[in-house]
Amino acid sequence: MTVSSTTVKNSYSGNGSTTEFAYGYKIFADTDLQVIIRVNSTGVETVKSLTTHYTVAGAGDASGGSITFTSGNIPASGETVVIIREVPQTQAIDYIANDPFPAESHEEGLDRATMTTQQVQEELDRSIKLSRTNTMTSTEFTVGATDRANKILAFDSSGEISVTQELGTYKGTSATVTTAAFVQRDIVKSTTTAQLNNVYICVADSAIGDSLTDTDHFELLVDAVSAATSQTAAAASATAAANSATASANSATASASSATTSGNSATASGNSATAAASSATASASSATAAAASLDSFDDTYLGAKSSAPSTDNDGNALATGALYFNSSVGNLNVWNGSAWVAIQADTDVKVSVSSNDTTPGFLNGKLVAGEAVTLTENNNGGNETLTIAATDPTALAIALG
Repeated sequence: MTVSSTTVKNSYSGNGSTTEFAYGYKIFADTDLQVIIRVNSTGVETVKSLTTHYTVAGAGDASGGSITFTSGNIPASGETVVIIREVPQTQAIDYIANDPFPAESHEEGLDRATMTTQQVQEELDRSIKLSRTNTMTSTEFTVGATDRANKILAFDSSGEISVTQELGTYKGTSATVTTAAFVQRDIVKSTTTAQLNNVYICVADSAIGDSLTDTDHFELLVDAVSAATSQTAAAASATAAANSATASANSATASASSATTSGNSATASGNSATAAASSATASASSATAAAASLDSFDDTYLGAKSSAPSTDNDGNALATGALYFNSSVGNLNVWNGSAWVAIQADTDVKVSVSSNDTTPGFLNGKLVAGEAVTLTENNNGGNETLTIAATDPTALAIALG
């Protein structure tokens, strides 16, 4: 056969009921698989045992087969099932001189070599490595376990691997303006009030007199000042909440006493309460009517505005006939249904009639039936006349001359 796929691993999510999971690649024996259960919440991985935890079907099939978990070992929800091919990295085929050269055994040897190469590649794909264009003098280290204990894997100033680097070295306390020199990864706690108990790490060698708040040389690790402020605020909030709870409890007690007294009083004045309720209903109806009337007036006369409004005082569409006074130009405007129209006062015609006026047509300031009054308007140098004839006390005939 040929090995045409590079797949060597399958992953599935457990659900507490599924027992059978497929693998999609050829193996030569049941032992050529490794089954791992991972607990997603903790990251704990456990390698399961053949026969004890699962059985294998399909060994020798080119398309693969399946594994079946035994009773009591079914993967639960929140667990991941990983099935990975683990063909032994050994060569078990022995050719005898002058014996036949069987194609199947020769192909099996080639297949096994290819499979082990794929398995190594799968591990390599999960490893940390340099890119093709990157360089490092050496990726080896010779430091023993004792010297590596409690240290971090890091890179030194030349970019080479370092396995003896500490996270940081605590150098005690210092004022914000330092009185000592520090080197990279030194850890310092401030004693200055404004930064009291803040913890800083040195990120670049610093000299005496440098400031812990200088981000070129130090970075803040622990902001104790902000933490203390938050703690104080939280305590104050808790105290206020406690006081509020006490006040609420006292108010509730007082309300209970008042309710008892009110209950007694209510029993004695039931009839009055009924009458008061009827009166309240009538008052509410009256108030509703008054509110409706006021709203109607408010929708008609919108009051003084510095510019033309696009809606009434309630934010609704303008009603035809609505009025407003433009305080910017000093005139009254009416809404004709589509636009605001200014109401202009005619100052060219003025009529002044006193109660003793003897002008024909008037008696004691009133128009007399059967008389006529002629008014003259000066219109930019030209005269226009308006004749008003009072032929009937209840009707006037008006003629423009």
